[in-house]
Amino acid sequence: MSLVQTEIREKTGIITLNNPKKLNALSEELVDDITGALDKFQTEKIPVVILRASEGVKVWSAGHDVQELPRKMRDPLSYNESLARLLRSVEHYPWPVIAMVHGTVWGGACDLIMTCDMVIGDETAQFAMTPAKLGVPYNTTGILHFMNRLPINIAKEMFFTAEPVPAARALQIGLMNHLVAEDQLLDFTLKMASTITTRSLLSVEVIKEQFCILSKAFPISPSDFERIQGLRRKVYDSHDYEEAITAFMEKRPPVFKGV
Repeated sequence: MSLVQTEIREKTGIITLNNPKKLNALSEELVDDITGALDKFQTEKIPVVILRASEGVKVWSAGHDVQELPRKMRDPLSYNESLARLLRSVEHYPWPVIAMVHGTVWGGACDLIMTCDMVIGDETAQFAMTPAKLGVPYNTTGILHFMNRLPINIAKEMFFTAEPVPAARALQIGLMNHLVAEDQLLDFTLKMASTITTRSLLSVEVIKEQFCILSKAFPISPSDFERIQGLRRKVYDSHDYEEAITAFMEKRPPVFKGV
């Protein structure tokens, strides 16, 4: 049984996360269903996709499925890991992907939101970037998503505190494009999608690809890349990383030792 629902309204594709029992945690199975839906819409040349959660949920997505994280001695966010694959699928979808947000967004799902081309939410929307709560050394690509979207001091605050950003502030700092009333959220998002579908599909495709290329125009030397990998390895090989995941499974606060 698929963990997403898909539909097409006129020329707009809608992907609905539909695993509320697991708080739409981004498990490998859910990721495969989302990427499969995107592939299908791309084959059908659907010019806009809306990514949303089921009606009325309190949690849009709980983020990465912690139960699928490796316990130690392995990069939890490697290139071929499921969340990384999902973000590339959204980034490389040829046309706009709009995140429609009702409810809270946590961790890796917040990165998913940042990877979408636009974000429209209601007053229930909150966004929290939580790797520091799990002792996870977030990957360079993910950090770059935030640096491209937000002032660097705001991105640092989100990562360092892991505290939720409420809807009004999310609009103020540019995390969201629009904040609308809950009862108008779907209609507003569909109207924006409909506007995009009246534009040149080829033009929008080429412009999105240019945004994608230019957003990664940050040269880095091989030695700096290796240094980053070494810094991240120090974290995912640590006591704190293993302790955070164990504490999550045991439903208790982690005891971090800085080693």
